[in-house]
Amino acid sequence: MAGFLGRGASLVLLSLACARVAADEGTETNHVLVQLHEGAEAEAPQVASEHGFQSVRKLPFGEGFFHFYPQQHSAQSRKKRSTRHRQRLEDDHRVKNVFQQEGFGRQKRGYRNLNNIDVNMSDPLFTKQWYLINTGQADGTPGLDLNVAEAWQLGYTGKGVTIAIMDDGIDYLHPDLASNYNAEASFDFSSNDPYPYPQCDNATTLPHTGIRMLDQPFMTDIIEASSISHMPQIIDIYSASWGPTDDGKTVDGPRELTLQAMADGVNKGRSGKGSIYVWASGDGGSYDDCNCDGYASSMWTISINSAINDGRTALYDESCSSTLASTFSNGRKRNPEAGVATTDLYGNCTLRHSGTSAAAPEAAGVFALALEANPNLTWRDMQHLTVLTSKRNQLHDEVHQWQRNGVGLEFNHLFGYGVLDAGGMVKLSKEWKTVPERFHCVAGSVQETHKVQSGEKLVLSINTDACQGKENFVRYLEHVQAVVTVNASRRGDLNINMSSPMGTKSILLSRRPRDDDAKVGFDKWPFMTTHTWGEDPRGTWVLEVGFQGESPQKGILREWTLMLHGTQSAPYIDQIVHDYQSKLAMSKKEELEEELDEAVERSLKSLLSKN
Repeated sequence: MAGFLGRGASLVLLSLACARVAADEGTETNHVLVQLHEGAEAEAPQVASEHGFQSVRKLPFGEGFFHFYPQQHSAQSRKKRSTRHRQRLEDDHRVKNVFQQEGFGRQKRGYRNLNNIDVNMSDPLFTKQWYLINTGQADGTPGLDLNVAEAWQLGYTGKGVTIAIMDDGIDYLHPDLASNYNAEASFDFSSNDPYPYPQCDNATTLPHTGIRMLDQPFMTDIIEASSISHMPQIIDIYSASWGPTDDGKTVDGPRELTLQAMADGVNKGRSGKGSIYVWASGDGGSYDDCNCDGYASSMWTISINSAINDGRTALYDESCSSTLASTFSNGRKRNPEAGVATTDLYGNCTLRHSGTSAAAPEAAGVFALALEANPNLTWRDMQHLTVLTSKRNQLHDEVHQWQRNGVGLEFNHLFGYGVLDAGGMVKLSKEWKTVPERFHCVAGSVQETHKVQSGEKLVLSINTDACQGKENFVRYLEHVQAVVTVNASRRGDLNINMSSPMGTKSILLSRRPRDDDAKVGFDKWPFMTTHTWGEDPRGTWVLEVGFQGESPQKGILREWTLMLHGTQSAPYIDQIVHDYQSKLAMSKKEELEEELDEAVERSLKSLLSKN
């Protein structure tokens, strides 16, 4: 089968479960995070052995952290160890801290049983890959593709770039993968060995380099953090097609260690340029909202949604304001050739890969092409390039209209800033100048208790100068977070919108009809939007909270904190413009006009003060 990157990018597998890592929340495991005192690290194997653990692994993040675990992952490893056993470990003079790991559920996106897949496909399948070059095959819309042909014509294949697929394993013996497979950087975190061979098929149907992490009866914070932080000086791009369960009622995200690992990745990975995390936005469809997924809605990830081959939304697509862009999954029509063509287990290929599970690795492939064109791109550069080069093309969302934000950038609540354009991204990457330093401003907070009732909107406002006059002043927005604490008689009926000073309205939370939670609510949950990208955040922000649904509901909002992330100086002022109809040209013109207006205002103030 013709590969997405040809003979270019190296591929790694960081192996994670088959269909789903299923565990009740709060399941105690025999996996323990142990922090040793300074000078005691060399004794870690001895400490583990003395306390009944058969294996130990040093963690790549934090100081003196080790993973103590049983040798075999069996049902036995899910039984809670006695309090006395843990106390003995805590009392060991070499041990500083002990954190017993809880098991929790994680679900792969686009999972299908291997028995339902035709594994007898023959090569070559290049003409079947409509998302690469769409000529109208499989009843698709001609021209609706990733425009990779232009990048290839420019001579780029992803050479020298390493992509890690964090999933359930990879068939690294597959003839289409073997020559690009990077064994040195691959690892099996399920079995703690360097051989991430799968027991099921999802990762092998993704483009290919591997971290195996999903194949155990539960997920833990240590396994996620270890996978996300694995060899960050070798791996450039991490692709994840999994997350919290897409059941329309789960609100979950990364735990403490994983958050730390992601922060370390974007700050220290790739020699300080930052690891690039690509995340599938989710397959919960109209019943779910990807802003309830703390991985897809993280500022540190590029959340990717999908379109089908006629430009419409797939039935499983989740919409949210944190999605940055889209690629492709399959076709709505029952055409057997409308799926994503890719490798499968045992040297086979398939035409039936689908879901946002397919969309994320497609994006990783596009980003690899851009990184070959310019290896100095930072993780934030990649997000800026995604915003500037993604295109509306022929995408159509019947529910959410396309809009322009305060600086003229076109976006959609489901597709983000559009479908990735590999050729456009590569061309802009070649001459790209790194964006200015990023700053963070806590712009204001509402801490008073407010009632929320059916039939009326709770409207709150925060007027902010975006920390102007301080070191952390933010003038040009990238990400905006609304940290909200709210409880409701039915969480799924909550609807939250936020409007910026420049008039852009972001839907932070849509109704989730299957979510009947009445106890937990949202506790300091960071709802994120990318829709105000490039805007001036100074002025009044408005939050609207209400209910949608058939039955009357009530709730209490306890907190809304507004957090702004962006730059002080114009990010595109020094970029070279060749296409004067491009989003870059429009944005740069906007920046120049704003800087001129501010310069005139400063001059007038200076003259008035002198007079």
